[in-house]
Amino acid sequence: MPTPAQRSPTTGLLLGLIITLAAVVAYSFYIRVQLSGLRTLQSEMVDRNRKDSLQLLRVQNDLNSVGLAMRDMLEASEPYPLTAWTAQFERIREDLDVALRTEEQLSGANRTAEQRKYLSQSVAQFWDAVHRMFALAEEGKESEAREQIRLTLQARQESLSTAVSRLLVQNNEGEEEAAGRIAQIYDGVQRQLYLFLGATLIAIVLTSSYLIRTNRIIFARLAALSEQRSELAQKLISTQEATLRHISRELHDEFGQVLTAIGSLLGRAGNHLPEGSKVREEVQEVREIAQTTLDNIRSLSQALHPVLLEEAGLVSTLDWYIPTVERQAALTLHYEKSGTVFPLDGSASVHVYRVLQEALNNVSRHSGAKEAWVRLKFLQDALELEVEDHGKGIMLERDGRGIGMVAMRERAELIGGILEFLRPAGGGTMVRLRIERQKVEPHAG
Repeated sequence: MPTPAQRSPTTGLLLGLIITLAAVVAYSFYIRVQLSGLRTLQSEMVDRNRKDSLQLLRVQNDLNSVGLAMRDMLEASEPYPLTAWTAQFERIREDLDVALRTEEQLSGANRTAEQRKYLSQSVAQFWDAVHRMFALAEEGKESEAREQIRLTLQARQESLSTAVSRLLVQNNEGEEEAAGRIAQIYDGVQRQLYLFLGATLIAIVLTSSYLIRTNRIIFARLAALSEQRSELAQKLISTQEATLRHISRELHDEFGQVLTAIGSLLGRAGNHLPEGSKVREEVQEVREIAQTTLDNIRSLSQALHPVLLEEAGLVSTLDWYIPTVERQAALTLHYEKSGTVFPLDGSASVHVYRVLQEALNNVSRHSGAKEAWVRLKFLQDALELEVEDHGKGIMLERDGRGIGMVAMRERAELIGGILEFLRPAGGGTMVRLRIERQKVEPHAG
């Protein structure tokens, strides 16, 4: 039975997510319904009323133009007959007819049948009276025509203007009513929004509190496991180095001394044999085999744990190691050193050397390249080691979990360094190790 500290938070988080999503869906549906009603109200009432009012204003403007024209006709200040106004009246009538047709389409349910009938009849009667007035003017009866303007046309024009004004007032009242309904919808949506936000915040706070508490427990466990892993890695690497050092010394001291003694004995034995004898040649051949084996053992001893690291330091060790790798692995290595050399802690030197060793092993075994570049940089505040090749490169998702690369990362962490696997512009792989100077100098803790 898992304890509360070990229980997964997935169930609680899923429940919180489901509740939150359900609330979001319900609120979204509510908002959609409200916005749909609001859109209908705005398009069918507010926008339509405004367009209708614009047409009514256009009608009223035409009627005002007619009124001004009739006033000028009555004043007779211009030396023109009344028939000269015919073209202007025709233009006004055409525009008025277009405006009235458009207004009738936009008014919709805002107009009663009586209002429509009254407006159309009044307009028709007005233009009939205009035709009669111009007919009298054409017959030369301008005084009678002006009398008809004074008694009939002006009254009808004023009546039409009053009717249009009432329709405008009616539209304004409709807009105010629609605005009130829109305000009610907005208020309702705002109240629901506040409630939804409050509920969502409460859910978020509860879920976050639960998640924070669970994460704190999980991260505490991870920190403990990470610390244990780091301690284990340090012990394993220390054990590995101690074992390699022991094997290196055994090979160098024990086997090396034995082979040296064998070579010496064979040399003395050969000196007692006659010149040119077959036995002397065979003894000399065995002596050469012993010497070759001794050289191989010394090379293996140095590869396992270079004594130079302890005696001469990292730079001298790399000066010896890189040409050795060139011969053994048939690689062309370009070794570059830069900066002012500063002393390194013995442990740090070992880890840097091992990172270089593993990087060059990867170049030799996996990259397919026959050439590589090794750069050792002594910077003002750091030490950098770069190993670059232009081979096939590595895939971190697949190759990055190999034991060699894991060991490289562990060694970098142990000395507080940063290990990067980069892809150079020319392809291949670049391994870069960077360590702050204060962490590799002998006085560092």
